[in-house]
Amino acid sequence: MLQIFNTLSGRKEELRTLEPGVVRMYVCGDTVYDYCHIGHARSKIAFDVVRRYLAYRGYKVTFVRNITDIDDKIIKRAAENGEPVQALTARFTAAMHEDYDRLGILRPDFEPKATEHIPTIVSMTQSLIDKNYAYVASDGDVMYSVSAFKPYGQLSGRQLSDLRAGARVAVDEAKRDPLDFVLWKQAKPGEPSWPSPWGAGRPGWHIECSAMTLDLLGTRFDIHGGGLDLKFPHHENEIAQSCAATGEQFATYWMHNGFVNVDNEKMAKSVGNFFLIRDVLGSGHVRDPEVLRFFLLSSHYRGPINYSLTQIEQADTTLARLYSALRDVVPAQRWEASEATGKFVAAMDDDFNTPDALAALQWLAGEINKAKGVDAARAAAFAAELKHLGSVLGVLQASPAAFLQKSAKGQGTESASGLSESAVEELIAARAAARKSRNFKESDRIRDQLAQAGIVLEDKPDGATLWRRG
Repeated sequence: MLQIFNTLSGRKEELRTLEPGVVRMYVCGDTVYDYCHIGHARSKIAFDVVRRYLAYRGYKVTFVRNITDIDDKIIKRAAENGEPVQALTARFTAAMHEDYDRLGILRPDFEPKATEHIPTIVSMTQSLIDKNYAYVASDGDVMYSVSAFKPYGQLSGRQLSDLRAGARVAVDEAKRDPLDFVLWKQAKPGEPSWPSPWGAGRPGWHIECSAMTLDLLGTRFDIHGGGLDLKFPHHENEIAQSCAATGEQFATYWMHNGFVNVDNEKMAKSVGNFFLIRDVLGSGHVRDPEVLRFFLLSSHYRGPINYSLTQIEQADTTLARLYSALRDVVPAQRWEASEATGKFVAAMDDDFNTPDALAALQWLAGEINKAKGVDAARAAAFAAELKHLGSVLGVLQASPAAFLQKSAKGQGTESASGLSESAVEELIAARAAARKSRNFKESDRIRDQLAQAGIVLEDKPDGATLWRRG
């Protein structure tokens, strides 16, 4: 029984899809005006794993993740750069794909852009006006009337009276209520715009997601996901406008991933602890993008995760142990699931508990090491099971030797001490020659030199020497 923590109800619930065996899922994507940071990575990897696991459990998954390609930040950045909005968004969409591809995040089945769904946005907005859930304000913007939707606050658990009490003193005079939000925004001179019954303008941020889910998933779908920072007001507003427009429930399950902290402080540009994905991967502290993915899976998706060099190093060490177990073992073509698969499934069925799922993988690695040199068939079966379960989390699919021989600096070129892969191989060959001529002093010297460079050697019974970067 697969259970999901539903933010809407505040408890774990058994997954009961609208259509048996089918999951329709929408995850809020990025506003493409800058490079992606590790907070984006945390959210996208979390829901990538949800998608992968649902498919593993036999569901046919339709996965939608949108792109916001028009809003105030985009217009402002394009103006600052002196480039067209479309050129800016195309450039950062490509950069986003590059970052996510490196992290093993699968492309969505559908990746709609806000500007591709203007007709539906306009028709939904008109419907909300017709049903008295929205009004044209004195400044020409179309506003959603929050007070007209009685269940407002059901997702975040907030009361309208409390929200109004906390509203800023300086209220937009065009609004009837300080909590009302924009559905359609009148365009300023020189801004991108589209025609509408209320004049040339562009969509508000919240309405675009409602329109895209309606076009691609229908009036009701199963799972809506995103970061915890989107729960209010973005997701609360999505519920209000979608339910009012269609009369349907909208999403059955709401999932939210926790924040990324940096050295135990919430990541934010204002405090200067803000890290882009590409900067982290090129920093010299991460030997492979999979290490960052593994690190982000080491904590439950709903809780906070603390990013630090120490945590990254621990993730690297653990992942290297798993790859070390797989090295020198050819996975079996046919194998029977061990108790590890049962533990893995039980963990993932419990609201996608990846830390416990990773523990099952570590158990398998231990069994492989025990079986090596003793029972080749047993080791091969465990190796196949480890790779299979790893694929559900998007890890352990690379060549073990290739992963282990990568260094953080340059990801596979040179180590921090400057030893390239070819230099390591030459020293290992020289050490082998020294050992063959019984020059053990020289052999030990070379081994010490490699050890100081962070190279760990493993001498095999057949005389071969395997190596990895420590």
